[in-house]
Amino acid sequence: MMTIKMKKGSPHIDKIFKYIAIGAGTYVVALVVMLVVNLSTGSVQVWQHEGIGFLTGSDWNSVEGRESYGAFPYIMGTLVNAGIAMLISVPLSFGIAMFLSELSPKLLRTPLAMVVELLAAVPSVIYGLWGLYVFRTYIQDWIEVPLHNLFGDQSIIFAGTPFGLDILTASIVLAIMIVPTIASISREIMIAVPNSQREAAYMLGATKWEAFRLAVLPYSKSGLIGAVILGLGRAVGETMAVTMLIGNTTGAAAIPTSLFQPSQTMASIMANEFAEASQGGLHLAALVGIGLILFIIAFLINVIAHFLVAKVVKSHEGAVLA
Repeated sequence: MMTIKMKKGSPHIDKIFKYIAIGAGTYVVALVVMLVVNLSTGSVQVWQHEGIGFLTGSDWNSVEGRESYGAFPYIMGTLVNAGIAMLISVPLSFGIAMFLSELSPKLLRTPLAMVVELLAAVPSVIYGLWGLYVFRTYIQDWIEVPLHNLFGDQSIIFAGTPFGLDILTASIVLAIMIVPTIASISREIMIAVPNSQREAAYMLGATKWEAFRLAVLPYSKSGLIGAVILGLGRAVGETMAVTMLIGNTTGAAAIPTSLFQPSQTMASIMANEFAEASQGGLHLAALVGIGLILFIIAFLINVIAHFLVAKVVKSHEGAVLA
């Protein structure tokens, strides 16, 4: 019987590694704490001036002496914009990942995967320019105008004048931006499923769809949820492309009630008004306060995702043991 002797490492190397690992972990915690502290202290002025009305109010007036700020329209704009984008992108992303991992010919699998990953690396401003000068006209002429002529102002969802710079256009372009991210991660997760799972399903007479639904999907469910949450995080925080396409209204007019209505997100209003508010004062504090709200929403999304993934993993392990 062979015995393997491991060479004893230097205790100094172990200590160095330990300190590096502790330093890396401390850096992450310190960075989060610094962000929270800076955002909180930078927005104290607006919370003192507006109180809870900053969360529920819809006024946005930066005229000195009559300043009034409310973040509610931009919170709703962010959630609606990201929600519509996710409704479009998630099924499409899973379909692309399923094709690349299960159905695509071997000759096309790698080139197509490279194209998807390349699309994920395109800067958001490029998507914004393309949406503004090319895609917007197609959305306006082929989707918005026909829907408005069909339903008119009788339907709240399709009310308003179709102009192309609105929630619908911004959401569709945002969905196009998210698809490569979710699809590439989902593909890697599906490929990582052991072939024994598929072979067991095929031996029982399952079709390709049944093998995917019964063998691949349950095994990769936790990873797919993580991919969706990662896409949602990008959707909530996306700035440039949304700023160029959503119309950028302020105040109560930015509360989303129609797909054809201009609006704003928390990220877009910070990008639009940070330059004029850079001198300080209540206006800057309001923008920093919106940044704090955006940070909290993103943090809650990640916490909820962690619990969802943990729950799915636990249920899957229980099913395997059973």
